[in-house]
This record gives sequence, structure tokens and C-alpha cells, in this order.
Amino acid sequence: MSRIYLETLINADIQTVFDLARNIDVHQESTSKTHEKAIAGRTSGLIEEHETVTWRAKHLGVYQTLTTKIISMDKPNQFTDEMQQGAFKSLHHQHIFKKAEGKTLMIDIFDFESPLGIIGKAFNKLFLKNYLKKFLLNRNELIKTTAELNNNNNNNNNNKRTTN
Repeated sequence: MSRIYLETLINADIQTVFDLARNIDVHQESTSKTHEKAIAGRTSGLIEEHETVTWRAKHLGVYQTLTTKIISMDKPNQFTDEMQQGAFKSLHHQHIFKKAEGKTLMIDIFDFESPLGIIGKAFNKLFLKNYLKKFLLNRNELIKTTAELNNNNNNNNNNKRTTN
């Protein structure tokens, strides 16, 4: 089993970050390089507990599908998705959100296992773990940028109201 652990500090409120992280449309935007598209289950908007989404994307030159299910959710503190069907032997992704001095700390704990025994373990170590880490970092950067832009716009609007 391989694990990727990421922390992203975002200058926005926890509810905004939580909703962006579970937004299918935001995810599709962050994965445009792999042409990732939600094709079944929840295909747009905010995914909820017990819902599934099936993704179709081009990874490593091959189109693949992956179905995940939200197996737990505690708004706005955490949600966990788990692979139901796909190329991995297993995939479990915890999304954790914590208030941190007026900001939000978004934590990803991404556990995965490739099929093919020792060959899969070698592939994970040599390539896949770094590939997936970059994939998650790209997604997190879009969430951070979008949340902080929304936060700045809201602050500017509040400032205009108080000065008028």
C-alpha cells in the first residue's frame, strides 16, 4: 500500500474549501490535461455521502474508467471516497478540513495499491506515486486559487458596503 499525504493552507473559510473539494465541475477543470470527465453517477455539482461518480480519463496514454463512492461525510470537516471499480487494486482518499487561524487547512490522505503484485509495487515506487502526487497537487492548487479568489471578492464586496 502506498500513501500520499498533502497539506494545503487556504485563505478561505472551511465551508467554501469543503464544497470546492467535492465539486465535480471543479475536479473536471483541474484534470483537463487528462481529459477527465464524469460519465455516470453524480456528473456535476456537489457530491454527497453514499453517491458515486464514474470518471473517464486518459492516463499514461490509455483511457481508463474509475468509479468511486463517498463512504463517509461530516460536513464541513471531512469526506472519504473509495474506489468501487477501476484499475487499482484499492484506492481510499480521505479529505480532511480544519480551521486554522482564519484559514482552512486541507489535508489529503491518499492510499492506493496497484494490481500485479511485485511489478505493481515497483511501478508505484518508480513512477505512479509521483504521478498521482502531481495530479493531486494540481487539483489542490485550483481549489486554493478559486477559494482565495472568492474570499477576496467577498471581502471587497463587504468593504464596498461598509464605505457606501
